[in-house]
Amino acid sequence: MNKIYQKIAEELQIREAQVEATVKLIDDGNTIPFIARYRKEVTGNLSDEVLRELDERLKYLRNLEARKEEIIRLIDEQGKLTDELTVKIASTMVLSELEDIYRPYKP
Repeated sequence: MNKIYQKIAEELQIREAQVEATVKLIDDGNTIPFIARYRKEVTGNLSDEVLRELDERLKYLRNLEARKEEIIRLIDEQGKLTDELTVKIASTMVLSELEDIYRPYKP
């Protein structure tokens, strides 16, 4: 999970601690407007816009990681998974590129 936090912090140019605190609030069921208005002290005064971007990137990156795991599992079940392919899948940061890698292995 820290890899996701690092990536978001880097992209939004905020501290990783701010990302971690905000993700905890989101995971606890708080909405972005609520966090922006009532939890400024927790997020380090992140603006509403930054919070929305953070939320979108968090969902995208979590989806990407889940898809990577699924693709690795599916290719491994076919007996075609190599170390090189595993590294290539793990290092991909765009969902469309990940699907391009998986395309030749789709049944």
